[in-house]
Amino acid sequence: MEALAAFIRLGRPLFLGGGFVMFALGTAVAAHHGVAIDLRRYVLGQLAVTAFQLMTHYANDYFDYDADRANATPTRWSGGSRVLANGELPREVALVAALALAAGGVALSVALALDAPPLALPALLLMLALAWAYSAPPLRLCASGLGELDTALVVTGLVPWLGYYLQAPDLRALDTLLLAIAPLALLQVAMLLAIEFPDADGDRATGKRTLVVRLGAARAARLYVVITVAAYAYLAPAHLAGLPAVVALAAAIPAPLALWRAAAVADHRDHARHERLTFFAVFLLVATAACELVAFVLLAM
Repeated sequence: MEALAAFIRLGRPLFLGGGFVMFALGTAVAAHHGVAIDLRRYVLGQLAVTAFQLMTHYANDYFDYDADRANATPTRWSGGSRVLANGELPREVALVAALALAAGGVALSVALALDAPPLALPALLLMLALAWAYSAPPLRLCASGLGELDTALVVTGLVPWLGYYLQAPDLRALDTLLLAIAPLALLQVAMLLAIEFPDADGDRATGKRTLVVRLGAARAARLYVVITVAAYAYLAPAHLAGLPAVVALAAAIPAPLALWRAAAVADHRDHARHERLTFFAVFLLVATAACELVAFVLLAM
């Protein structure tokens, strides 16, 4: 039972919520524009997304093993699951799990493609390739300063796009979807910056060149503030460009919290405050996406 619990923690299930919210958001945009939801496509699409997301979690712990072991200041939201770093399971378990989940995700993608619009399978395979390249050689984007953009493209781009496209392959409301996900992409990058602060020393020691390592803590902190503020400042012009007012207002609900966190960005200098720094960065992304989701669901009713 201890080994099973460790294996589950290795997959970092707390992070799966974002994949569910993003996929549902894309679907809700389609429903808002009068599309009848195909439950089979929704379920298979979500299962494939979750399989690839779990694959990424297990692969990250496997390929980030050295950096995680060198990390003396992990938090609940950064520094990996700590399962491999603490020697609770053999390292190879993570790789086997990642490969099995990749195979399962491909099988689900093929099953979905049998009754789905033509771009669904290529989108899922692109998602797989980008997710694997995030931490795995030879690209290992997370160690090059490109991992942040890679993750934003997959999590806040491809996942909601797939949820939308499976229901509305004619792309009748693509502009609405793009307006809705743009601030989420900014918050995704901000979240990763926040998560990288506690990991910076271990990453630097093992040659993992994240944006925080490349820019240095001070410049990365300024970038975090700019991106976080921009995500919410964007909502007013997005409404003028066509984002429904209810959605823009709903997405702005976490803005006061975001401004507080931007003002408290100096927390990155204090290891004792890293838990709070990383938690609220994760919360802002999920909460803003969830607010948008609820707004689109209400509009679709």
